[in-house]
Amino acid sequence: MITGTVHRYGDNIDTDVIIPARYLNAPSPEELAKHCMEDIDAAFVSSVRPGDIMVGGWNFGCGSSREHAPIAIEASGIACVIAASFARIFYRNSINIGFPILECPEAAFAIQSGDTVSVDFSTGEIFDETTGQRFQAAAFPPFIGRIIEHGGLLAYLKAKEEVRS
Repeated sequence: MITGTVHRYGDNIDTDVIIPARYLNAPSPEELAKHCMEDIDAAFVSSVRPGDIMVGGWNFGCGSSREHAPIAIEASGIACVIAASFARIFYRNSINIGFPILECPEAAFAIQSGDTVSVDFSTGEIFDETTGQRFQAAAFPPFIGRIIEHGGLLAYLKAKEEVRS
């Protein structure tokens, strides 16, 4: 369960908007985070707080297949992204790094910037504490939940291998 303040964006937020290509050689996730969303929202990096939530419209994370985009969002302090839909490669990259994302068109269009929102990943329930509205996203299937709990696919596979040994 997480609770945070919403930073809302529209449809077709592509990976070049999330982390501009000129920063792809940044040496760490923390450096990427310093430039997250800067071309669309220059105030984002100074206003985001650990545990905040990003909300987007349709096709969030479209564009290139780089993992830099979900890494930059997560490193900025965002605890999850809720969107109407995600580009498939962004969805996979997010799960692979253990970053939770939820598809819920109703929530994505009703929730506004500045709202306080709670998310229960085990049930998929999204609660906008500002408006009192509840939304239902699909909960993660158990295997994806375990990947996220372990902090990503590689950590999950390593833990799974250690259990076998």
